[in-house]
Amino acid sequence: MATEYGNGYGHRSGPGFDGAGATERRHRLPAPLRAPIEARSWREFGYVMLGLPLGILMFTFAVTMVSLGAGLLITFLGVPVLAAALAGCRGFGSLERARARGLLGVEVADPEPLRMRKQGPMAWMGAVLRSGASWRHLLYAVVQFPWAVFSFSVALSFWLYGWALLTYPLWFWVFPMYAGQGGLQLYGDGTHSVYLDNPFEITMTALLGLLFTMATPWIVRALTTVDGLMVRGLLGPSRLATRVVELESDRGVVVDTAAADLRRIERDLHDGAQARLVALAMDLGLAKEKLTEDPEAAARMVGEAHGEVKTALQELRDLARGIHPAVLTDRGLDAALSSVASRCTVPVRVEVDLPARPMPAIEGIAYFTVSELLQNISKHSRATRASVDVWRVENRLMLQVVDNGVGGADASSGSGLAGLAERLDAVDGILVVDSPVAGPTRITAELPWRG
Repeated sequence: MATEYGNGYGHRSGPGFDGAGATERRHRLPAPLRAPIEARSWREFGYVMLGLPLGILMFTFAVTMVSLGAGLLITFLGVPVLAAALAGCRGFGSLERARARGLLGVEVADPEPLRMRKQGPMAWMGAVLRSGASWRHLLYAVVQFPWAVFSFSVALSFWLYGWALLTYPLWFWVFPMYAGQGGLQLYGDGTHSVYLDNPFEITMTALLGLLFTMATPWIVRALTTVDGLMVRGLLGPSRLATRVVELESDRGVVVDTAAADLRRIERDLHDGAQARLVALAMDLGLAKEKLTEDPEAAARMVGEAHGEVKTALQELRDLARGIHPAVLTDRGLDAALSSVASRCTVPVRVEVDLPARPMPAIEGIAYFTVSELLQNISKHSRATRASVDVWRVENRLMLQVVDNGVGGADASSGSGLAGLAERLDAVDGILVVDSPVAGPTRITAELPWRG
């Protein structure tokens, strides 16, 4: 069921709607010609070249220490040797993460730290041996070596052949001058030989080298992509540890949000309804004193106090609506969002298609999300119409708010949209902002469905 509310126009100003659009940097050379001379390509090539010596060092250390530790397990000495092997692999993992960060720009968080129940060498060895991250580092030290051999061979071969053939017109004179032959030998047997020595063959050789040179950066990039996946998968934190960190962060966001809401409620009560009630008590006290001396003045003061009571009641209703509106509890999202849309300064179409009501917490977050987005439309968008759609997809509650305003909304600039995204993230929600300059603006929120 769709309903339209409101009329009028909004005015665009304030954070969250930045009219200055970002312009992409334009390059004169196309990407295939630019890639061989880009700094990124040389950093990736350097990463591959460093991978082989480091791979040899890690593989040798890991295999030697683990073999020694496994052989000594029949005695107590095998345990500290294995622990030292895993600790050394963790040290190499730190080096590899730094190398990937510096040369590839791959940001990988440190793995979960060792959890020791007690202090001492025995507790440390037990923590190292129990840590899944330690064994993943050992696996990386083993599997990285054969991959480093392969990537080193492929990258170096393409790089050398490409630049050698590309620069062939500059150095082919070396063959007739010092080798006694016409040029680079393409084919030869006992009776025949083919040399690249005439201008056409030299030109074709250089063109072939150009193709090799242009293809090499993309081949190296594909190789380093695999390296990045290995570093992320084996040297970073586990999924469980990452999830724990996310939940801790979300808990902090929830606590901060709740504290901010409590401060806002306290401030609104102190500055609004409480101040009016104090003034009302004073006015009624004065009216009581004047009741016998000047009944008309007392009646006038009682009338003014009655007006103050109405104003205080309205402020308390607005405050209660900001905490949790009664219409949301009694009638659900459809009626609550319709009420919010009726107070918007632009016409808003509301359509809610839900088979049942979600949990009150999710319902409240959905309500306040749409409420804040409609406030942004009223204040900043210059829109003439807007729409709100709410529906369910499997186990997700979807919200979408669209307006035909000037656009330019950005959730990454520290605006109110950024705070809204943090609140949604605290309950495993997602906020997606699509707001090109000149509009329209389409903001989609996704929340977990908990019925």
